[in-house]
Amino acid sequence: MKLSEIFYSIQGEGLEIGLPTVFVRLFACDLRCSWCDTMYAVEGRDFVDIEIAEVISQIEEYNCKRVCITGGEPLIQKSEVEHLAQQLLENGYSILLETSGHKEPPSVFFTQKCVISLDCKCPSSGMQDRMDYELYKLLRSQDQLKFVIQDNADYNYAVSVLRSNEIDAKIVFQPVSGSDLKWLTQRVLEDGLERVRVLPQLHKYIWGNKRGV
Repeated sequence: MKLSEIFYSIQGEGLEIGLPTVFVRLFACDLRCSWCDTMYAVEGRDFVDIEIAEVISQIEEYNCKRVCITGGEPLIQKSEVEHLAQQLLENGYSILLETSGHKEPPSVFFTQKCVISLDCKCPSSGMQDRMDYELYKLLRSQDQLKFVIQDNADYNYAVSVLRSNEIDAKIVFQPVSGSDLKWLTQRVLEDGLERVRVLPQLHKYIWGNKRGV
């Protein structure tokens, strides 16, 4: 599989924010979000071809049973990711899969020890037309649907998606890096969006825009 990096840090986003986690960042993505902050895992040659057994061996070097599989877009390497996840689950790990809302996750991720974090790309990303709303119906209450929001157009789009679809997953509104967290919080409060969690990118508050954290 094509691997960008493996590192140990705290989860900086979503429902598991703040929890110690081993991150497996896979290379390549078929989206090009305007505000992407991991382009080194999207384009170029900054990756290694590695066997799944070696990925697991590197994960085991950390004393942590929580793994986040991210990218890029990890589901580009669907069969490899499925095999990796199955091996991790058999070894007693819990998994968070971070993926965009345009590829259906394999069935292995719809199990008790896995959480699916699905993105809904808003207009500022330039990728909103690539989203598959049917995937939102597959999400369980333990999963999360995440909206990265930059401006009013993004906010209004996110609200319209929530009102137009039946979604059991938990909802996260996250500001684009560098955007105003207070503004987004105030909008959610004013509109009474009781299901929405407004969360920052915690790792960027701690370390800034730095790789491997």
